[in-house]
Amino acid sequence: MTPGRFITLEGGEGAGKSTQARALGEALEACGFHVLVTREPGGSEGAEAIRSLLMQGDIARWSPHAETLLFAAARADHVEKHIRPAIGAGHWVICDRYVDSTRAYQGAQGIDDAAILALHGFGSRGLMPDRTFLLDLPPDEGAARAAGRDPAANDRFETRGTGFHAAVAAAFDSIAAAEPERVRRIDASAAPQTVTAALIEALADLLP
Repeated sequence: MTPGRFITLEGGEGAGKSTQARALGEALEACGFHVLVTREPGGSEGAEAIRSLLMQGDIARWSPHAETLLFAAARADHVEKHIRPAIGAGHWVICDRYVDSTRAYQGAQGIDDAAILALHGFGSRGLMPDRTFLLDLPPDEGAARAAGRDPAANDRFETRGTGFHAAVAAAFDSIAAAEPERVRRIDASAAPQTVTAALIEALADLLP
């Protein structure tokens, strides 16, 4: 049995993570791999219930500390119920956001990175991706893309100000700079097909 792989897509609002997760999954399936495409927060029944709490309501509904705990709880359930079993079965898992999003979004609100990783170590037993793609898009361009969506789909994070999203982008930059072997930057400003091709090329070393 070929080893399972765990791939995550990260980035700010409007970077195309959901689109690229689906496209990459289809490309890998066409190559004969079993693929699970999933998302965070969510991906399991329990995690989806927590997602509705996290993503809906007023911006001030949760404190940064409470948000961090809720994200960690959702991730723990997701990892236990779906991600680890799929990897163990030799499947490829592609996840739209993972712990790096917590590090960026809650880190931008003052939560210490070491505390986030400690929660991840406890709740999800420290599971990290084999490869993380940071879809690189300037925050203003991402905001313009997000503005074109159905306003009813906006969540508590998308509606925050430009200063917040600039801080999130800076946090992602720091993660990518600190972990270049795991995190690969991909230009998300190109056409979707071009971005997908770049993702596949950047996975060449993990393919059998």
